[in-house]
Parts: sequence; C-alpha cells; structure tokens
Amino acid sequence: MKQAKLLTDAERKRVAAVINAHRYPTRNHAIFALSFYAGLRACEIAALRVGDVFEESGKVRDTIYLAAGQTKGDTGATVLVSKRLSKALASYAAKYSYHTDNQDASLFFSAKGGGFSAQTIVNLFARFYKLAGIKGASSHSGRRQFLTNLADKGINARVIQALARHKHLNTTMRYIDLNENKLRNAIELI
Repeated sequence: MKQAKLLTDAERKRVAAVINAHRYPTRNHAIFALSFYAGLRACEIAALRVGDVFEESGKVRDTIYLAAGQTKGDTGATVLVSKRLSKALASYAAKYSYHTDNQDASLFFSAKGGGFSAQTIVNLFARFYKLAGIKGASSHSGRRQFLTNLADKGINARVIQALARHKHLNTTMRYIDLNENKLRNAIELI
C-alpha cells in the first residue's frame, strides 16, 4: 500500500500560499489544520458540526468529541485540540461568525451554503496539492504528517496510537515515516 506523501516545510509554505490566493482561505486553512494538527481523516472533518468544535459562547473547545457515526470505525472518539489548531479554528470563527452561531450546522460550508461531504474534502486537498505542484500528497498526508511529527519528537508509540485513534499499534506504526537521516540520528545517540 502506497503511503500518502509527507510534506517538506517548503511544500507546506507553497500549499499555504496557494490557499491564500483562492476563495475562502480562512476556511481552507482550518480544514488543513484539522488534518495536520489533530490527524483527522477527511470523513471526520466533513462530519464535524459547529457544536463539536465551538462552545455556544463561540470559544473553541479544548476537546472535540466525535460520535460513532462521525468516525471511520463507527466508534466514538476524543480529539484533543492543540494551541495551533485552536488558533486556526478561532480565526475561522472570527471570519465566519454568522455561520458558527448554529450549533447543529455543518462546520464547513461550500460556496452554495451546504456542508461538505467526505469526497468534497478529499477533492479540496487534491486541488490545493495539485495547484502547489506537489505529487503524491492526499487528504491523508496531514494525518500521516501529524503522527510522524509526534514520533520524531520522541512521543511514546502508545500515546501516538491513542491520538491516532487506532485499535492496533501496528496500524499506527505504518504511518510513521522512517528514512536514513532518522536512522543515522538514532545510532548517534549511543
């Protein structure tokens, strides 16, 4: 199975520039942030409701609770919100406060006003990666980047498994990128 591409810093900057040059940049940055900073899948991003992410006061929740129907495995899940993700979501709420007033509404909206489907989210990622000239990246790249970055920072594999919401550790391990530089750095620790 071919893995989704991990993005370099330069590629992430190119994607950000492409997002900034198109309609709804704040919305699109929030969508990418949910993938890169929380490891959400496209189907989970599409399933989010305003009330899942924002309190009635408009404040970003520090924990997102996904119901069974909102996840891949039909099992409820908890997603912790980092400061970076919270900042992106707060920007989204500030820009689209008229949209985030309805707690039951889809979190993300299309130009026609309806919610996004999982396929629409997948297509959105593909569109921006293509416009940025990045081959091999997909809607799963952010999730894989999230998990690999945690591993690179020395986070315990069981903690990463919990954050990935995987039932089996071997599933989590397939997401984590290994390369020669990482292996060389590891042996230099001895």
